[in-house]
Amino acid sequence: MPLIRSVPLLALLATLLCSPSSEAKLEIVDDTGRRLALPAPAQRIVSLAPHVTELLFAAGVGDRIVGVVAYSDFPPAALVLPQVGGYSNVDLEAVVALKPDLVVGWSSGNRKANLGRLEALGIPVYLNEPRSLEDVARSLEVFGRLGGNEQAGRAAAEAFRERQAALAARYEARPAVRTFYQIWDRPLMTINGEHLISDVLRLCGGENVFAGLAQLAPKIGVESVLAANPEAVIASGMGEARPEWLDQWRRWPGLAAAAAGNLFFVPPELIQRHTPRILDGATRVCEFLEAARTRRR
Repeated sequence: MPLIRSVPLLALLATLLCSPSSEAKLEIVDDTGRRLALPAPAQRIVSLAPHVTELLFAAGVGDRIVGVVAYSDFPPAALVLPQVGGYSNVDLEAVVALKPDLVVGWSSGNRKANLGRLEALGIPVYLNEPRSLEDVARSLEVFGRLGGNEQAGRAAAEAFRERQAALAARYEARPAVRTFYQIWDRPLMTINGEHLISDVLRLCGGENVFAGLAQLAPKIGVESVLAANPEAVIASGMGEARPEWLDQWRRWPGLAAAAAGNLFFVPPELIQRHTPRILDGATRVCEFLEAARTRRR
């Protein structure tokens, strides 16, 4: 049945299932400044981003998840959950069929039109958008509250902050290493200073050479990288294997990172997901940048 014809029925169903009571027992402001009111902690949560799924499990409320999007592959328990499309092409009918009392979305990853349609159907939507390591810790606390396991969320956040502090104490004040973080090669993409990964670089004493760009994940040219002349290049790619294009920087021996052999790879699931595992990626980044310091002439 086409979605446009089924909206009235879906709206009635969602209203019956998800209408909040007049006196909300739980009020939270999401990462976009929107106020969310729930009559009680959520019992049926649909996650619209892989990192959200992982955060919910880490916050101790994974048993509340009834639906996820594609690539929600960690922890293993997430693999058996029903899927509702991808984060950029959510199946709205599949979401409503799961009878959620909360949808947790990704502000910069989900289509705003899809999020708006869900809200129009009467389903509460919380938008998550971590831009710093502290935002990851705070997300754990909030998700614990949203799912009714506040103690577990606080404990997970505290453990995250303690581990982050240990890395900061060891590396943050080390001599700065000018660093280019490469997301992909065609198109050539990086991150600006507002991105979470840039916060990881700062944690490790790295200096993002493209921090000043306006876009969160801008496209750039090879000439811009050569002009910035980073001392280290860190890349992620799409999987666990080191991408072949990372070593193509050796074609420019005048590039400081290539000349010193500072072309480093971190698996994307450890650095590009806004979850506690980003500190696993940060540990590798810190070690790589320390290696770059030791190679200075």
